[in-house]
Amino acid sequence: MTSDGSPHASPAWMLDPRVIDPGEELVKRSAMDDDEVDSIVDVLAALRTWREAEQAMSEESQRHMKLNATDMKALRFLMASRNTGAVVTPGLLAETLKISTASTTKLLDRLERAGHVLRSPHPTDRRALAITITDATRTDARESVGRMHARRFEAVAKLTRDERDVVVRFLTDLSQLAQKH
Repeated sequence: MTSDGSPHASPAWMLDPRVIDPGEELVKRSAMDDDEVDSIVDVLAALRTWREAEQAMSEESQRHMKLNATDMKALRFLMASRNTGAVVTPGLLAETLKISTASTTKLLDRLERAGHVLRSPHPTDRRALAITITDATRTDARESVGRMHARRFEAVAKLTRDERDVVVRFLTDLSQLAQKH
């Protein structure tokens, strides 16, 4: 809030419990002064800004590669598996993505048609298939999504170990709240 009691010009005021919960029915804040509430609202606003930026980046990557969110998760898993030398089967992919085997078959058909994955015989189990990401898709993903991940890693690396511990605890708490919902 501004000094005259009117909302901030930014969308953060919509996160301010003094605006959205003036009667303190949900957010008990009577023991906090305005500076403390402002500081909490700043964190919530920064978190919202991050979520919006992350969503925009994800949507842009999906548009660029002409893929949906599950397709992108599959390709990230295939890249990581390739980097560790793990063999990915359709069953493992289904388990990882938490989708049915029928959905996995459709996903693999779509990704194979688009030139993103290859299906080949499993190196040690003749009954199974091995799924790999193509070199072209791997390169494209590394140059787009990979570069963004590298910049996020650099941002986190700037924090001290204690600061990272606080961020992890905070984000873990938020995740647990969302899971209880």
